Amino acid sequence: MARKINFFAGPSVLPVEVLEELGKEMVDFKGSGLSLVETSHRSATYDEVHMGALNLFRELLQVPDNYKILFLQGGATLQFSMIPLNLMGQGGTCDFVNSGAWAKKALADAKKIGNVNVVWDGKDSSYMTLPEAASVKPSAGSSYLHLTSNETIGGVQWKEFPKTGDVPLVADMSSDILCRPLNVNDFGLIYAGAQKNIGPSGLTVVIVRDDLIERHADELTAYMAYKTHAEKDSLYNTPGVFPIWAMELVLKRMKSLGGLDAFEKMNQEKADLLYNVISQYSDFYNCPVDEKYRSVMNVVFTTPGEETDKAFVAQAAEKGMLGLKGHRSVGGCRASIYNSMTKEGVETLASFMEDFAKANS
Repeated sequence: MARKINFFAGPSVLPVEVLEELGKEMVDFKGSGLSLVETSHRSATYDEVHMGALNLFRELLQVPDNYKILFLQGGATLQFSMIPLNLMGQGGTCDFVNSGAWAKKALADAKKIGNVNVVWDGKDSSYMTLPEAASVKPSAGSSYLHLTSNETIGGVQWKEFPKTGDVPLVADMSSDILCRPLNVNDFGLIYAGAQKNIGPSGLTVVIVRDDLIERHADELTAYMAYKTHAEKDSLYNTPGVFPIWAMELVLKRMKSLGGLDAFEKMNQEKADLLYNVISQYSDFYNCPVDEKYRSVMNVVFTTPGEETDKAFVAQAAEKGMLGLKGHRSVGGCRASIYNSMTKEGVETLASFMEDFAKANS
């Protein structure tokens, strides 16, 4: 089979060697006589995978001991409710940076639970830039300040983060988790759906500081309380066995390739390949994002018109490059080049972009 090059925004590309390992072990996991996906989540067989994934995640991101790592379900979207319910409570107050489509969704759900102060709104720039990190300050009495580290649709990414003092900084990192080293101590809570950068869909990772776990109201239902999952090592209910297993294999590969320092370098190199073509052919391609905040995960751009955009996507697909159509809400083109996208795949796209610009200018 000739593999296509997967530029979809999510579910997104996984390493071929991980897919091959999953296939090899799917029916008979390590000689156990059963598939892991039909093995009890209380068994020693699964426990090794589960705890291995937790420990690898902590090691790669250097998560301090006073933070819990939770493996949950419901996607990052469920966190739009769990975070305000646990950290703010009904009628409380929190702060938001409104940086685009995903920040808006989280903000809308938080408003149904408490009061939201929008400390910065990118509407005037069509959400194509971000504020200077040092300029973002939480308001008095705020339970937390929420931001989206990388807007998958808009292609803007924070390069450094605000210092929020005693007010916890909460970050949705669904589309750039583990793409670079972070100082986890700067955050109260980090969350991410796995399906863009670290594994298949069906798994959400939450990293939450111990003191915040205790904030929830007593009347909060069991599943919605972080404390429930923290006390059970994310085994309160049946976990997403398959995505956790797949993520463990992804994390093992990341460690073997040099960890987050190596991936930060690789991700920047891949992004530079595309942004350099856009710059070189600036009379044909346009990236509307402020250069200071251009994402290394989601490269958005347009050609001279909608018809040319459609031709670009169609011709790329004929050459085996899929998922390059921009999100329906903004149009244009988008290349999602997450951790598992190879440099060779990006080089193929960059070469095609050059040829396409020459042929259509």
